[in-house]
Amino acid sequence: MKLLVAAALAIPLLAAEKPKLPAELQGIGIDQKLNAQVPLETEFVDQDGRKVTLGSYFGQGPVLLALVYFQCPMLCNQILSGVVAGLKPLSLQPGRDFNIVAISFDPRDTPATARQKRDEYVRRYSSKATTRGWNFLTGSPESIRAVTEAAGFHYRWDDNTQMFIHLSGIMIVTPEGKMARYFYGVEYEPKDLKLGLIEASHNKIGSVVDSVLLFCFHYDPSIGKYGATVMNLLRAAAVLTLLILGTGLTILWRKNLLEDRRSLQP
Repeated sequence: MKLLVAAALAIPLLAAEKPKLPAELQGIGIDQKLNAQVPLETEFVDQDGRKVTLGSYFGQGPVLLALVYFQCPMLCNQILSGVVAGLKPLSLQPGRDFNIVAISFDPRDTPATARQKRDEYVRRYSSKATTRGWNFLTGSPESIRAVTEAAGFHYRWDDNTQMFIHLSGIMIVTPEGKMARYFYGVEYEPKDLKLGLIEASHNKIGSVVDSVLLFCFHYDPSIGKYGATVMNLLRAAAVLTLLILGTGLTILWRKNLLEDRRSLQP
C-alpha cells in the first residue's frame, strides 16, 4: 500500500507522457482536458443535505475544483491541506473572489461526512473564516462519473486495501464551467493558485500588479505550473526602467524650470 501511495504522489500521469506503471496503477491518472465543459446541470447533495446542481456554484467567478473522497484516510486529506496552505497567503478569498467545490467520488459519502470535512478545513484556513464559498458535495455514481470524466480524472476502487486508488491534483474552472488549469501533487504554490484563479476569471479579480504577473508568467500544462516567460520579463523590466527614467527626468526638468524662474525674479 505504501508503494501505491508513493507512486500516486510522485507521478502526475500526463496525457502526453505515459511512463510504465505498476499493474495496480494502470488506468489511473489525470488527463488535462483544457477548455472542456463540466456538466453544470449535474445534481449533487451539499453538506447541508440540500439538492443542488453543479452550475449553482458557477457564473460569478472561477471555481477551485477538488475531486476527493471524504472518508479517505490518506491522500485526500493531504490534497485538501495543500489547498488550505496555498490559499492562506492570498488576498483572494473564497466566497468573494472564487468558490471552492470539493466533490466526493465515493457514492457512500453522506452530507454528514461532507459537512465534517468542510468545517475542518474552513477552521484550518482561518479561525475567523465563514463557510461561504466552501462547498463539499456528494452524489450518485452517475453524477460523479459525469464530472470525473469531464475533468479527465481516472480512479479505481481496490478490494485488497478497501480504498480508492487515485492520483493527487486540483483544477481551476472558469465561471462558464470550462476546465482552465490543472495543478498536480499535494502542495500548491500560492503564486500558481493566484495566477490560475485570476486567469480563469478573465482577469476580473486581482490587481494591476497581478495583471503584470500574468504577463510575465506562463502556464506550462506539461508540469501544471506557472513559469517565468523570459522575453516578457525582459519587456516588463524594460518598460519599468523607462518609466523610472521618465519619472526621474520629469522631476529634474521641473526642478530646473522652477530654479530658472526663481533666478529671473527681481
